[in-house]
This record gives sequence, C-alpha cells and structure tokens, in this order.
Amino acid sequence: MRVEEAPWLEFVHGKLEVKAGPDGNRGQIIAWLTRWCLQADPDRWLYAYQGLRIGSDREGNARPDAVLAPIDTFVGQGEWVSPDDVLMVVEVTSYDEDTDRRDRVEKPRAYAETGIPVYLLIDRDSCEVKVHSGPDGVRYEQVVTVPYGKTVTLPDPVGIELDTEPLKSWVR
Repeated sequence: MRVEEAPWLEFVHGKLEVKAGPDGNRGQIIAWLTRWCLQADPDRWLYAYQGLRIGSDREGNARPDAVLAPIDTFVGQGEWVSPDDVLMVVEVTSYDEDTDRRDRVEKPRAYAETGIPVYLLIDRDSCEVKVHSGPDGVRYEQVVTVPYGKTVTLPDPVGIELDTEPLKSWVR
C-alpha cells in the first residue's frame, strides 16, 4: 500500500490492522445503500466510517465502511463510540491482500461478539452480498449469500430488501 493512499488503522482481536481508505466505487456503494436506508426509514441514518468499540470486552476499535443507527445516536460521542444502538455494520471489500482475513473472518467474529444484529458484507472480489445475522456472542448463526443482481433481505431490525443489480457497475 502506498503512503498517499492514506490507510486507516483498526484494533481487532488484539491486533493492529491496516485498512485501505475508501475509493470512488466504495463511496458510490455507500451512497447507494444510504438511499435505500433513508427510503426504508427516515429516522435512521447510515453513518459512513464511524469508529466503533468492538469485541465482547469493547477493547477493540473498528471503522466499518458504514453503520446503520437511529438518527442522533452518536451525537456528543468521540471518534470511537459505543455500538449499543447499532442496527447494522457494512463492509465493502478492499482490493488488498488482507481483505479475506479482515472482512470475511475477523470482523464478522468481532461484530458478532459485540452483538451487532446485522453485518452486511459487499464482496467485490466474488461479486456477492453476504448478510450475517443472529449473533450469539461468538458468531453469526445465519449467513445468506446472494450474487450481485439478486434481491436480498436484510433481516430485522433492519428490515430492508435490496436489489443488488447496481453493484455490478461498481467492481473493477
């Protein structure tokens, strides 16, 4: 990774992680998802790049690509906030060597330990959307995988159906 790409640092499961900063397609995906979330419920907001305290002990820090929570949830909090009212976290895979371990293994486990109800992974390598739900404090009990172009349901408390067809335009 080049220095001018401005990597972000996270602390997941006791390890310092380097995450690639957002690119234009990742930003477009988050904007698209923001529109879906606002149309479904205008009292919730999809916060881009909000830092969260994660893990069963809240000792870790992660900066998901997006966090769905009620409006004003994070007002008055600092850079790293409590995940207590978070409904969903979203990660969009990076094109780097650590994305497999980070986004597909470590983060689902950390978010499940945290008790976040839904983890949405938009996987630009496999052109799939993975919806993780039913956290049991260790892992997510349900994982639904659909290819880009299909409709996927984000379960309660999110309660949104996404048509993933547009995602086909935002991969390289």
